Amino acid sequence: MEKPFDGQIALVTGASRGIGAASAEWLAARGAHVVAVARTVGALEELDDRIKTAGGQATLAPMDITDEAAMAHLCRSIHDRWGRADIWVHSAVHVTALTPAPHLAAKDLDKLIAVNIRAFARLLAFVDPLIAPAPRPQALFFDDQWDLKFAGPYGMCKSAQRALIQCWQAETAKFPLKVHLVQPSPMPTAVRARFYPGEDRARLTHPRDEAARLLPVLLG
Repeated sequence: MEKPFDGQIALVTGASRGIGAASAEWLAARGAHVVAVARTVGALEELDDRIKTAGGQATLAPMDITDEAAMAHLCRSIHDRWGRADIWVHSAVHVTALTPAPHLAAKDLDKLIAVNIRAFARLLAFVDPLIAPAPRPQALFFDDQWDLKFAGPYGMCKSAQRALIQCWQAETAKFPLKVHLVQPSPMPTAVRARFYPGEDRARLTHPRDEAARLLPVLLG
């Protein structure tokens, strides 16, 4: 297999499972050194095993993206070690159980905003100067579609993310930085299981297949 990302550093936030893990494996298989961020240590270690078995390289960073001090320290550590990151792939997300729009509990709202909006916005501020020195800096995000009924809180957060991403795209249109927003097909992830319990998961697309379909945009 060709190594188009040989020598590049790829930061993947939300790398423990689903499309995040699949993205980390896809990038590592093509030569990137992946810095994998997630809360679940065991899942990160399993990811590391798969990457190394396939001949790739990874650095594990088990941490919560809502910990601003930890994320700032991580970005500084990446800068101190490599001088930059070349690619940022973000897939970390928090969801709650389906609920009617008026019935969302305050504690659930706070958690949704903390992970999906505030932490995401702070990460963008930390990562932007980290990838700016790269010869071809890139950031990739995953959009989502949902049924309107009972998924309003999640949809609210994804809309906020989309707005910020699209603003960043417009603001950097004349810069070397490329900001990608892609739409995965339905996948058998834990997030989707929250929204579609009892669904026939065999009919859904595996995250590895979606990574193989979507991530080549980084090669352009």
